[in-house]
Amino acid sequence: MENIGLGLQLMVVGMLTVFAILLIVINGSKLLIAIVNQIVPEKAVTPKKQMAAQQNAAILNTNTTIDAQTMEVLQQALAQITQGKGRITNVTKL
Repeated sequence: MENIGLGLQLMVVGMLTVFAILLIVINGSKLLIAIVNQIVPEKAVTPKKQMAAQQNAAILNTNTTIDAQTMEVLQQALAQITQGKGRITNVTKL
């Protein structure tokens, strides 16, 4: 019976230690995120990208009924896939 009590005590101490370490990791990462967000500002959109978005929106307005928000999502997806080298010239709803 003495061994069961010692085992339970060891289990409780171990679980509390793991819980405390996880709390430290979570709060530390939240603090790090807050510090980095204050130090590193978000990148501003370059005029070149804005002009490309306006040109693509003009192309879409003449041929289809896709709204501007959908066009923006398509442009962002294309930019991510082609690493900024691709360009949308025509969009057709299926």
